[in-house]
Amino acid sequence: MKVKKYNIGIVLSGGAARGFTHLGVLKALEEFDMTPEIISGVSAGAIAGVLYADGFAPEEILEIYTRKSIFEFMEMTVPKTGFFRATGLKETLLKNLRAKTFDQLKIPLVVTATNLIVGKSEYFREGNLVDAILASSCVPVLFEAVLINKIPYIDGGIMNNLPVEPIAGECKKLIGVYINPTGPIDQLKGMVHIAERSFHLAIASEMRPKQHLFDIFIEPSEIVNYSMIDMKKAPELFDVGYRKTVEILSKGKE
Repeated sequence: MKVKKYNIGIVLSGGAARGFTHLGVLKALEEFDMTPEIISGVSAGAIAGVLYADGFAPEEILEIYTRKSIFEFMEMTVPKTGFFRATGLKETLLKNLRAKTFDQLKIPLVVTATNLIVGKSEYFREGNLVDAILASSCVPVLFEAVLINKIPYIDGGIMNNLPVEPIAGECKKLIGVYINPTGPIDQLKGMVHIAERSFHLAIASEMRPKQHLFDIFIEPSEIVNYSMIDMKKAPELFDVGYRKTVEILSKGKE
């Protein structure tokens, strides 16, 4: 029987700007003495998770990522495999990350990306951190595919937006944070919002069967009306994640 070497593991889903919700969740977990000992992240979850695993406090990470607008994270390119390069994100990671490889992190991290050639999810636990994060968060068509060992990778959330698989057998307690709820919305706000909504509905069927694998599952319903590209709402999303986690953990103590 495989020994479960971590007391608490956390899985952070993708969700673009909604990823600031993850930071509020992590802050609340710290206050309840439930700091994760391993993190599995994809896309926005990998972006939030890597700095946390590197030893930054949730509030520090919020400040780092809100220095720029979402458009400052992009550089226009001649279309080959995408219209933009994630130049700003790369610069932000290179400037702030103290660890350069997975083994240098304070908390173990697993990053999910989609291998575009074989059409499968791959889980990165070693090697160059920045390359893995960029690959995991590479929205297809919008961003140019990221090459790792000459293999093109795109957003891991396309095939697995809640990557519990790589750590499920390693943790005594699992926490899942899903930031793409599919409940009723107030209104459709144009083509971009329709595209976002369609994506969330498409991946929901893949995510739902996994819920039973988690001891604690956090899915703040109110973020359904927050755009995936509105970084101005970052403080609000942080607070949503914090309040929802405190609510869930407080009930567990009753």
